[in-house]
Parts: sequence; structure tokens; C-alpha cells
Amino acid sequence: MKPHVQLAEATIPNGTRFSLHKHDGKFYLNYNGNELMSTDHTYSERLLADIGCAALLKGKSSRPTHPRVLIGGLGMGFTLKRALELVRRPATVEVAELIPELVEWNRTFLVEHNGPLLDDQRTKIYNGDLFDCISSASKNTYDALLLDIDNTPDDLITPENARLYTPDFLATIRRSLKPGGCVAYWLSEPAPNFKKKLRKAHFDVEEFAAKPHENSKRARHCIYIARPRREGPK
Repeated sequence: MKPHVQLAEATIPNGTRFSLHKHDGKFYLNYNGNELMSTDHTYSERLLADIGCAALLKGKSSRPTHPRVLIGGLGMGFTLKRALELVRRPATVEVAELIPELVEWNRTFLVEHNGPLLDDQRTKIYNGDLFDCISSASKNTYDALLLDIDNTPDDLITPENARLYTPDFLATIRRSLKPGGCVAYWLSEPAPNFKKKLRKAHFDVEEFAAKPHENSKRARHCIYIARPRREGPK
């Protein structure tokens, strides 16, 4: 049998432990010993970019001349890779990643899967918390936010992430979006209470089923795309 090899490990200040493993040519990212994602199941991560960036691919007359996208959570780089394929040039794709070691793993171990994504001139890394990144953004900054941070708002990767789903922060997200912009959330399963919260925060919400793998028979994950409602508060 081919061995499971732990390649690297990082622990964030609250004690949550992330580790990178390799087995039979595939990489696995774990947190506190539980598998979080792998290079074997990337379909829904790429679909997050497809859905979230769809409005940027329309006709030239309505397409932003220099789109700006923010990805919340670098992960294994598959959402970033797909976003760069879609937005073309010129563009800026910013990635907010709290764990500097994870950025380094993408530069080293994972480069064989995704190539040198972080060396692309369009890629900008924000080494810090997504909450701080969006909170510090000016009004009308982003065309699209692609957020893959937690399993669901009720199944957080770290307790601190609860503040990402408060009414105040949803209002901050709304202000950070350009007219016509959107925020897309990757969720491990549907979260109807969160959908209600988004609507209460003056977003129109669409739900898309997402397979973990292109050949999966069941789409157990989902993506919510939320656009500020025109009649919502400024």
C-alpha cells in the first residue's frame, strides 16, 4: 500500500490545526484531523468561480474594463485558478488567506496541480482575516466576492467566523460591491436559515446545486449567489 505522508502542519492562534497530506499522488488538506478538501474533488470549488464570475463574462458593452474579484480562502487554489481563467486581462483577483503557511504550500507542494497561480500578476494575496479585508474595503470595490470559508454558517471552521454572517457584516459586504456585483458562498449543504438572513439583509438569492465531483450522482454541496436588492438601503 502507498503510504499517507504528512507534508506540513500549521496551527492558528486559537489552536485550530491544519495539515497537508499526500497519498497516491493526491493532496489532502485537513483541519483538526478531519479532511477539509482534496485535489481529488475540485468541481464545486471551480463552480464557485463559474457562478460568481458569470456576470463578468457578458458582452463587452456591459463587462467591467478591469474586474476586481475577492476570494475568501485560498484553500488548494482551485477557485483562484478558475477565476483567473475567466476574468482574463486586465483584472485583479485578490485572495484573503489567514494562514501564511497555506499560501506557502500553494507555492510549493501544490504547484504541480495548479501551476504558479500566486506568481500571476493579477493575483494579490491579503495575508489576514477575510473580515478585516472586507471591512477595510472602500464602497463599490468588488465586482464579485467568492467565499469558501466554512462548511455552513452553522458549521464553522473556527468560532471567530461567526462574525462573517452577522447582519452588520452582510451590510458591509453589500457596500463593498460595485453596482451589479455579487457575493457567492460555497456551502457543504443547503442552509435555509442563512438564505433567509441574506434576504433580510436586502439580497436577492439564487441557489445552485454543486457536485463534489463531476461524475458524482448526487449534488450534496450548494452555492448561494446573492445580489444587493436595488430597493435595499444604501
